[in-house]
Amino acid sequence: MRLTTMEKNLKTLIEPELKDVTPGVQVLAYQNGRKVCDIALGQTYPYYDLASLTKIIFTTQAMMLAFDKGKWNLKTKVSDVLKWFSHDMLIKDLMCHLTGFQAWSPFYKSMDLEASKEVRREYLRNMLMETAPLKNFEKSVYSDLNFLLLGFILEELEQKKLYDVWLWTKELFLQGTTLDFHIDNKPLFKKEHYAPTEECPWRHRLLQGEVHDENTWSLGGISSHAGLFGTIEDLGWYVLHIRSQMMGIARYEIRQKTALLFAKRAVEEGKGDWALGFMMPTPGSSSCGQYYDLSSIGHTGFTGTSVWYDPKIDLAVCILSNRLVYGRENTKFKDLRPKIHNWLVEGLRKSA
Repeated sequence: MRLTTMEKNLKTLIEPELKDVTPGVQVLAYQNGRKVCDIALGQTYPYYDLASLTKIIFTTQAMMLAFDKGKWNLKTKVSDVLKWFSHDMLIKDLMCHLTGFQAWSPFYKSMDLEASKEVRREYLRNMLMETAPLKNFEKSVYSDLNFLLLGFILEELEQKKLYDVWLWTKELFLQGTTLDFHIDNKPLFKKEHYAPTEECPWRHRLLQGEVHDENTWSLGGISSHAGLFGTIEDLGWYVLHIRSQMMGIARYEIRQKTALLFAKRAVEEGKGDWALGFMMPTPGSSSCGQYYDLSSIGHTGFTGTSVWYDPKIDLAVCILSNRLVYGRENTKFKDLRPKIHNWLVEGLRKSA
């Protein structure tokens, strides 16, 4: 495939930065709905563990659909849907991480992995019932627990098991993509087609085609906060779909009004940078660099993945990497990701 001058320059800037950061990286970008960048550097693979991008690709999209159908609103409490949940909090606060829940909990360590998936999910439900949020918190705390609860909410709202909610959501919005969970942690394609993540000290093997997140793995590979695998093209399809929803230029199940509401800031400035389910840029330290407008939405994934969309300049950027191969303590990719966004925007400006 012939590269543009901008793509060649971008590769030249990224290549020397990869050493000890990640084995490889893929970058796909669209401006005004047109592909403007499609490059791969280093050792790359067809399929990647998308990690927390699952939160926006699946759970946020499904919650948006349920909202549009009138199944919940901004004043709906979690306990209005989940009668077993005793804490006083709003569903919308789960989506913008304003609940006081801790960032993460190692449920997998005490879960009976020999039990059926149904029993393991029931165990998770009981653990969430017993987990108390922090009191007198002042800011958003990004927490997987919020989205684990949203999974139970989706099951109740749609009267379907979580994976069936996913299949329904995919059929409506993401049909034609390879995006999917790996049931029972068994890859859909040959293992060598998947980017390896980490030599896991708990599972005692290099993970390849198995979800990295331990809690998701313990639940049989299916969760509302992690677990999806896919290609860079799949991410491109997803972000173009979100763009179409927000611009109202295509007919979907979700109204433009709803899409714009979910993409709007939902947390007071100074308390966090969140829309409903989506990250928003944090001035001075955003993973999408310095040029993205503060109205932009996106998300990152622990494995080294991200999607960002800036509606002001109509620019979408998807990034895939498997930075965890060099260890989860290696956080150098956090420095490279905003640079990639900056270099791409600068390159587009020069070529305009």
